[in-house]
Amino acid sequence: MMKNFTVRGRMIWLAAVVFILTAIGAIVAYNFIGGEKRIERHLQRLYSTDDPGFERELGVLLGPPVVGGNRYRALKNGDEIFPAMLSAIRSASKTINFESYIYWSGEIGKAFAEALAERAKAGVKVHVLLDWVGSTKVDKAVLDVMTDAGVDVKRYHPVRWYTLGKLNNRTHRKLLIVDGKVGFTGGVGIAPEWTGHAQDSQHWRDTHFQVEGPVVGQMQSVFLDNWIKVSGEVPHGEDYFPAIPSVGHGRAQIFSSSPTGGSESMALMYLLAITASRSSIDLSAAYFVPDDLTLQALLAALKRGVRVRIIVPGEHMDSETSRSASRARWGQPLQAGALIAEYGPTMYHCKVMIVDGLLVSVGSTNFDNRSFHLNDEATLNILDREFAAEQTKIFEADLANSAQMSFLAWSSRAWGEKLTDRLASMMGSQL
Repeated sequence: MMKNFTVRGRMIWLAAVVFILTAIGAIVAYNFIGGEKRIERHLQRLYSTDDPGFERELGVLLGPPVVGGNRYRALKNGDEIFPAMLSAIRSASKTINFESYIYWSGEIGKAFAEALAERAKAGVKVHVLLDWVGSTKVDKAVLDVMTDAGVDVKRYHPVRWYTLGKLNNRTHRKLLIVDGKVGFTGGVGIAPEWTGHAQDSQHWRDTHFQVEGPVVGQMQSVFLDNWIKVSGEVPHGEDYFPAIPSVGHGRAQIFSSSPTGGSESMALMYLLAITASRSSIDLSAAYFVPDDLTLQALLAALKRGVRVRIIVPGEHMDSETSRSASRARWGQPLQAGALIAEYGPTMYHCKVMIVDGLLVSVGSTNFDNRSFHLNDEATLNILDREFAAEQTKIFEADLANSAQMSFLAWSSRAWGEKLTDRLASMMGSQL
């Protein structure tokens, strides 16, 4: 009898182990592949970027229309970015909405917390949304400065047993909207690495954009997309969506993507722009790990004579795995004539694409599967030749500080490096 009980107990134990392992496997698989079907076919080239159909379909397929009456300012590195953002916060009279993936501590973290807290004490409605994973390094004291002053601080997808299916879905968006009239987006996080002017390897190179005009209303709605998810509240009315007059001549849109809806928007935007390109693509990519479909679109552009130039991080990259996975995919574009160069002075965190001297695309999106399919992202598209020319000058200044990779040098890498790159590339769905 005792023997049968022991056998039965072992069978129950084994069944429990199998069940737990199966559940863990299912959760991991769900986090890896997401819940929506992906784009599987190449886009047919029906127009170029200067065709009205391109602008029209950007609005129809991605959601918000391209609107006029905007002006923008490119901000380089922390010495330009943070003073502009803090000045806007301190000038707020009604509302501040702020969403960020990275929020750590240090003096810059304290400066933002104190500025937001001061405005909340003055009666401004302040909402702060931080990704749970990206803000794990923030000191509790920094959060307390905000919450004690009345700032409504929420964390996006905290890890709980009932949120394991969303573990891989992070908000990677970087948005600041003040009084519904001025907005900021780009690649910057709130951490010491982004301070300074990229003067050494401890201070990163990045670009952020300040925007004014009707497109800020679209930015506000992108913020509210996630705020509603975490709070169930819908901030609205004149304080959040004021009537915004024309302040310039620029045309722009800002759109979002998320695995819970429209996860293909970012991939679709890049595919549309690359497929429509007729003369040039300049890409500043902090993390360049293209999937096969996007890589084929780049190769098709090269084949029809488009100049493709790509700047990626060099030896100072913060993720050696991502750098290896990126290198593994350079062979075909290099052989087809693309210019790929590694930025030398420090970590290169820019996320800007310039197409045909017309379209400037900037935001939180990286050129990789995680941004295209797994993260919540936000991207600002600007259609303005004068502004694109300014951004091209910035791109070429960065290019002058970068080392170009040749196909011969790439193919002559040591076998150990090739193996490491290949193994890292196999993790491409998570990078």
